Amino acid sequence: MCLGIPGELMSVREEGGLRVGKVRFAGILRDVCLECVPDAVPGDYVLVHVGFAIARLDAEEAARTYALLEELGQTEELVAGDDVVAPSGASR
Repeated sequence: MCLGIPGELMSVREEGGLRVGKVRFAGILRDVCLECVPDAVPGDYVLVHVGFAIARLDAEEAARTYALLEELGQTEELVAGDDVVAPSGASR
């Protein structure tokens, strides 16, 4: 099964002609392509699938979705070898 993981968009930059952002997933930062969500800005929540943000979500839906995925054990791959940052007040 393929899953989209919700995360908070922290910053946006251009890289090789593409919009790329740093997205935080419960303390983990990853680079994500933002071409499918051109209106996303820092502070927005996005649904990410295989490195691409595919939709914007509101904060409540993002929190519910992440909690459910965590319950199902579908978030372990996020922690392998990525940058860990201190959460900014978000509960995990």
